[in-house]
Amino acid sequence: MRDYKALVVDKKDDETEMSIQTLTMDDDLAKDEVLIDVHYSSINYKDGMVAALGQIATTYPITPGIDLAGRVVKSENDHFKVGDDVLATSYDIGTAINGGYAALAKVPADYVHHLPVGLTLKESMILGTAGLTAAIAITKLEAVGLHKEGGPILVAGASGGSGSLSVNMLSKLGFEVVASSGSKENTDYLKSIGANDVIDRSEVENNHDKPVNKPLYQAAIDPVGGKTTEYIIKTLKPEGALATFGLVGGVEVHTSVLPFIGRGIHWLGVDSVYYPKEKRIAAWKRLGEDLKPDILDSQAVTEVSLNELPQTLHDIIDGKTKGRTIVNLKL
Repeated sequence: MRDYKALVVDKKDDETEMSIQTLTMDDDLAKDEVLIDVHYSSINYKDGMVAALGQIATTYPITPGIDLAGRVVKSENDHFKVGDDVLATSYDIGTAINGGYAALAKVPADYVHHLPVGLTLKESMILGTAGLTAAIAITKLEAVGLHKEGGPILVAGASGGSGSLSVNMLSKLGFEVVASSGSKENTDYLKSIGANDVIDRSEVENNHDKPVNKPLYQAAIDPVGGKTTEYIIKTLKPEGALATFGLVGGVEVHTSVLPFIGRGIHWLGVDSVYYPKEKRIAAWKRLGEDLKPDILDSQAVTEVSLNELPQTLHDIIDGKTKGRTIVNLKL
C-alpha cells in the first residue's frame, strides 16, 4: 500500500469541486498494467473541461490529467521494467481512469511507451498531447504536399499550447508562419517563438456567405473550429490543406463543396486520443528529433505545483494561459 497526493474532482448535480487529497493505492496490478511514479503532467484544455466544467469524464470522482511522464515502479507487462522512464498520453487517461495529476498512476501498458530519445521527462510533458497533436498535424500536412516554397502557413489559436508548439515547429522546419491570436499583447511572444507575422483572430473568422476568399495560405493548423475553420477552407490556395483538431470556436462548420472541388483542398482531421500506437510512437520519435521545439525551456513554458493546479485549470478555460503549462508532481 502506498500513500500519495492527487487532485480529485467530484461532481454533484452540475457543480464540480476540486481538492488535493492524500490517497492510498493498492500495489496489486491487473495483467498488462503498469504502476508509474509520476514526475510531470501537463495542462490541456481538455483537462479544464473535466475539472472546471464537469464535462467529458465518464465517471466521478476522478483524478484528471490526460498526460503523464515518470518512472516505472511496478509492471505486469514484459515490455516495461522497474526503473524505465515512460510517458502516456490521452486514450482514457484522466477521463475514464485516473490520470496524471497524482504522484502515482496505474495505467494499461497499451497506453504507455518508453521516453523517446532526445527528450527528458519534463520536456515530454511540455509537449504532451498538445505537442503530439501538432506533430500529427504537421505529418499529415506533409503527406499531402506541404513544402517550403508553397507560401505561408496559418496557425490559428497560436497563443495556446498546441498553437504555440505548431508555430515553433513549423518555423524550425523553415516555413513562413502567420499566427493569429485574440490578444495584441501576444504579438512579441509569438514572433519570439517563430511567427513571421501576427494577425488578430477577427481576421480569420468567416463573416460572409461567399463560397471562397482570395487564396492566401498553402496550409493551416486549426485548433479552433467553427467560423475560423470556415474562413480557412475558403482561403487556402489550390491543393492547400488544413489540419483541424480544435473545438473551442464551436463544432459546427458551414461550408460548401466549392473550395474542395474548385481548388482541390484537403481537410484533415487529427485525432490524438486513439491515434494508432505505431504511428504515435513514430510521432514521438520525431518530437525528439526534427520536430523538437527550441522553446522547451523558455517563456512559453509555465511550471506549477499540485497545489496551484485548481486555479490554473480554471484559467485555461477562461483563456488566461499562453504557451504550455506543466505540473511538477515533485514540488
